[in-house]
Amino acid sequence: MKERHMAAGDTLKELDRVLEIVSKEKNIAKEKLVEVVEAAILTAARKKWGHLGEMEAHYDSEKGEVELFQFKTVSENVQDENIEMTMDEARKLDPEAQVGDSLGVKMDAKFGRIAAQAAKQVIVQKLRDAEREVVYNEFKDRIGELITGVVRRIEKGGDIIIDLGRTEAIIPRNEQVPAERYKNGERLQGYFFEIGRGGGPQIILSRSHPMFVKRLFEIETPEISEGIVEIKGVARDPGARTKIAVYSRDSDVDPVGACVGRKGSRVQTVVQELRGEKIDIVQWDDETAKFVCNAIAPAEVSRIIIKEKEHKMEIVVPDDQLSLAIGKKGQNVRLAAQLTGWDLDVLSESRIDELTSRHKAALTKVLGVDDGTALVLYGNGYRAIEDIAGVSEEEFSELPGMDKKRLGEIYAKASSAIAMGVATSDVIAEIVEAAEALKREQAAEAAKKAAATAAQETVTTETNEEK
Repeated sequence: MKERHMAAGDTLKELDRVLEIVSKEKNIAKEKLVEVVEAAILTAARKKWGHLGEMEAHYDSEKGEVELFQFKTVSENVQDENIEMTMDEARKLDPEAQVGDSLGVKMDAKFGRIAAQAAKQVIVQKLRDAEREVVYNEFKDRIGELITGVVRRIEKGGDIIIDLGRTEAIIPRNEQVPAERYKNGERLQGYFFEIGRGGGPQIILSRSHPMFVKRLFEIETPEISEGIVEIKGVARDPGARTKIAVYSRDSDVDPVGACVGRKGSRVQTVVQELRGEKIDIVQWDDETAKFVCNAIAPAEVSRIIIKEKEHKMEIVVPDDQLSLAIGKKGQNVRLAAQLTGWDLDVLSESRIDELTSRHKAALTKVLGVDDGTALVLYGNGYRAIEDIAGVSEEEFSELPGMDKKRLGEIYAKASSAIAMGVATSDVIAEIVEAAEALKREQAAEAAKKAAATAAQETVTTETNEEK
């Protein structure tokens, strides 16, 4: 079968000039607009002449016109004139036409109201799709940047629509900072983290994202853009507090000082953009325990107990530092945990001493060891009989500072206790209850003695008065 041939003709006039204007105004390639118009004309034609079979719309760039063609098959025996043509008719269009060829016959594109409305709808939809494609291609490589615009309106559901000039962005309600309030017409900045291709604004911004704070510091701190200082991590409670960990590749450059700036100028600029959010800048360290100590600031740390298997740390602080270390509603320790990636538990010195004493007593009671041995076990992470029975005997026998035979006996006792259903928590509860009972007895005895003393003093006073 030969390729299709299309005869020339007039359909729509002066279209090229219109396409040029729209292309410049909408920043849409002219070729894309041609496709839009061709699709619209074809839709209208099918709406009116769908029974005529296959049709095509073709834009003639030289004439600046759209021509509509109905394709018919060349046949020796024409049965349906709507979709077939005789050889004589075909030879008028193409002298070399053969039976079976499909030839395009120019149509007069005069549409009725319904067909014209269909064409208009197609043009509107296709233009909208083309505009969205332009926006997508323009912004897809900018994800991760900060974008500034003007608040155009606040939707009923709380989403903020931002005017960026030729397009719009959106800050969804769940990407806003709860305490912040926004007004129409104000300039607003956000972190560009997602681009969509569906309906509605495509450019999705956030003011609550941790990366928003990171990008702000990158702008304010030249040492970061120069690659000297690096932000290793950000933990954020939007609107309340942010902790960032920084590191310097140059020992002569203080990473914390670089981000703070002279007289706090740099960090204050970031705080103003975040509308008063508190910021803790801490030094990152490849030594995990030291990094955790830095992250829990401003509280002072007495010592840290690391539980590698549980990926957990117990942070021991002076009693008067406990509330500072935990923070309001647990904020400080929660952010420190996010920043370091460790599960953190903050304990006061008095509390850890109390727990240590109880666990040592439990080990002594169940295993029959002395205080010194219990302290060695506890100090090496074996705080409970479950910890001992939870490892292999071979691993436990490697415990330094103790005889292997003795360790074997301890391991056997711990395993036997577990098999009998003994739990360290129950043993501690018994020890605590016994201690409380002893306190109650001592208090009762002291009260009894005090009452006896008071009675004796009363008798003595009465005797003296009688004399």
